[in-house]
Amino acid sequence: MSLETLIIWLVIGAIAGWIAGAIVKGGGFGLIGDIIVGIVGAVIGGWLAGVLGIHIGGGVVATIITATGGAIVLLLLVRLIRRA
Repeated sequence: MSLETLIIWLVIGAIAGWIAGAIVKGGGFGLIGDIIVGIVGAVIGGWLAGVLGIHIGGGVVATIITATGGAIVLLLLVRLIRRA
């Protein structure tokens, strides 16, 4: 993996994690937390999109949308587990 690819992953993860945190919890989790939530969300979002047959296109914007959707699902699951 090149340094450029790593930087892109980190930036997209931070953006997606921040957006998901703002939507679900009302705030972000700090830079590192947002990056982790966003990257894990990207994996979840990519998997869910494949299972559901959803394709929103390529590029950075589509990746951020997919990662944000997955991060929202992740945060909602964490919220449900914490309540139980």
